[in-house]
Amino acid sequence: MKEVSPENVQKAIDILTKHTDSKLVTHLNACVHCGLCETSCLFWKTFKEPKYIPGKKVDMVSSIYRRYCTFLGKTAPKLTHARELTEETLTEMVDSLFGACTMCGRCVKHCSIGVDIPFVVRTGRRMLATMGLVPQTLQATVDAAINTGNNMAIPTEDFVDTIDWMQEDLQDELEDENATIPLDKDGCDMLYTLNPREPKFFPLSIAAAAKIFYAAGAKWTLSTEMYDVTNYGYFSGNDAEATAIAKHMFDEVHKLKCNTLVLGECGHGTRALRWEAPNYLKTHPDFKMISLIELLEDYIKSGRIKVDKSLNTKKYTIHDPCNITRNGGLYNSLRYVVKQVVPELIEMTPTGSDNFCCGGGGGMLAMSEYNERRLKVGEIKANQIRETGANVVITPCHNCADQLTQINHEYKLNVEIKSLAEVVADALVIEK
Repeated sequence: MKEVSPENVQKAIDILTKHTDSKLVTHLNACVHCGLCETSCLFWKTFKEPKYIPGKKVDMVSSIYRRYCTFLGKTAPKLTHARELTEETLTEMVDSLFGACTMCGRCVKHCSIGVDIPFVVRTGRRMLATMGLVPQTLQATVDAAINTGNNMAIPTEDFVDTIDWMQEDLQDELEDENATIPLDKDGCDMLYTLNPREPKFFPLSIAAAAKIFYAAGAKWTLSTEMYDVTNYGYFSGNDAEATAIAKHMFDEVHKLKCNTLVLGECGHGTRALRWEAPNYLKTHPDFKMISLIELLEDYIKSGRIKVDKSLNTKKYTIHDPCNITRNGGLYNSLRYVVKQVVPELIEMTPTGSDNFCCGGGGGMLAMSEYNERRLKVGEIKANQIRETGANVVITPCHNCADQLTQINHEYKLNVEIKSLAEVVADALVIEK
């Protein structure tokens, strides 16, 4: 914990006072402490401790606002339950706002007032970030993206070697040397993006997407300089770093003269680029942005690819990434694609926009400090999966896939975890 100097306190208070509209103040003052949010939260349902109630996290930030930004809080802090930014308060903020919240937004659905709790939590994270109090492992992930172009610091040579390997396999499978995974190709219709976990741990999902693009006759490319769809600056609360990462991607689209940026299978990456980046950069993109889910939906509906669901023979369920379904509105698109390519879909209970977070969002996967807590809250998702009786869990997010893989092992579920691209590629009918 860094010294709580007056300068650092002022930096944090500036986050609360230098806002451009009334949204923050509205949500800081709207909570009526009804407690309805508690049963929506993974952490409260797992640990049953008051500090995990989402409303408590709102109150933590609002109590600081009252102390430094209101007359009563400044003059009679005890009367208004206002809190000072002491070392004790900051330690509690880091643990609650970073280590006990995935910013999944499920609590918002259950809030009687509609308080945007993830927005308040991220405001608290912004306060901590400006004081240099982002957990080290999360900050290291952001630093890697800033310094190397991807959050896992994969060297370009290693990335190219992986793509070459995937391309050779694809050409062998399709018996066509024209089946390529293009790199840094100018003037294509689409620049496709990846979660760095794909070249590092899940390269088959890259081959699956390439197979789909081949079947569709798409003109596309990957970039060796900026293929990372993620933006952990969104989770760390450092807006300057989030802006730099987003700008790098926008600049790469312009450099390669592509018309469309296709957002790969990553929930927060889709949100951070499509909805948050224009706010960071204060400009509307002059190119189209579309998620892979929507692209696959269009390919199937338009007949650009042909699929046969009988080629997939197992029982399937869907894990809904929070920033794709609940916060991204792609429930119908995701279901449409899955139902065209699998013979049996068994939904979780609850499902869709009310589905539970896997426990890996909000930067939790990047913060090894909270691994034990993260896996413990993942038991809720493990039970959901087990109750479906499915053999395969489909999720269009590689952060979710990583968490699901770990809880699959931890809770002995014995299921397969597959990306959406993999399941669609398995059902492709490619006419020679």
